[in-house]
Amino acid sequence: MLDYVLPAVYALFLWWFGTGAVLFLDGLPSITFRKTMVVATAVFAASMLGLASTAGDASVSGAYAAFTFAFFAWAWQEISFYLGYVTGPRRHACPEGCRGWAHLGHGIQVTLYHEIKILLTGAVMWWLTYDSPNQLAFWCFVILWSMHQSAKLNVFLGVPNLSEDFLPDHLSFLRSFLTRRPMNLLFPLSVTVTTVAAAWVIGLAAEAEAGSFDLAAYTFLSTLLVVGVLEHWFLVLPLPTSALWEWGLKTHGSHHDQEGRGDDSALQAVVAPVTPIAPASPPVVKS
Repeated sequence: MLDYVLPAVYALFLWWFGTGAVLFLDGLPSITFRKTMVVATAVFAASMLGLASTAGDASVSGAYAAFTFAFFAWAWQEISFYLGYVTGPRRHACPEGCRGWAHLGHGIQVTLYHEIKILLTGAVMWWLTYDSPNQLAFWCFVILWSMHQSAKLNVFLGVPNLSEDFLPDHLSFLRSFLTRRPMNLLFPLSVTVTTVAAAWVIGLAAEAEAGSFDLAAYTFLSTLLVVGVLEHWFLVLPLPTSALWEWGLKTHGSHHDQEGRGDDSALQAVVAPVTPIAPASPPVVKS
């Protein structure tokens, strides 16, 4: 049983602690950002070197190492975005009344460089582990990217819980791309596909030999998928999810709502009227 419990607990801890750490760091005074980014980049570089050196290690310890390297690679993407270093060519909110394809285009522009960096990092990780017995880090990164894309589309199309308090002040313009609605047509598909994928990988873990690399690897992958399912449900269920990272949000100060402008009518994904986000005072907040 420990063969399943230990990787799952390790993955859950890194997810919880890593999320809180990013929240804490991006809420600090901007004078700290450069040092944070330098340290994060050094950790990322070390992770890529570690990934290359362990690609041939198909042991349980190799699985833990690969998962850790993938986690740090993803954390680098998040830190560079939430500190405001790598976002996109557009760094301001949508104008009043922006909607449809124009609104979608603006949404792509605000995160374009960030998304390109993720794809380039994924390509490097694929190249470093290609045709190697330990490709776990690459597949962990793929799952993290997939869940990221799905969650981003869902908050754009509309969900009840937008977690605006997760946005740092310097990215407050992103709030104009968040839409509050009871539901959107993509959400059920996102949850269903992720749940099916999680069940499939859990089945693979159950069939793996005790104490093997495969068992640890499939447990790590299935845990990430289960976390992805939970994060999607956090978008719609009335749960105090911010309490999970209250310690990380302490650096954020008080946040106020800012009106979300525009909608996603071009995608025809609305199943209920929009509940606009209340206007904000000074620019604030995080997602």
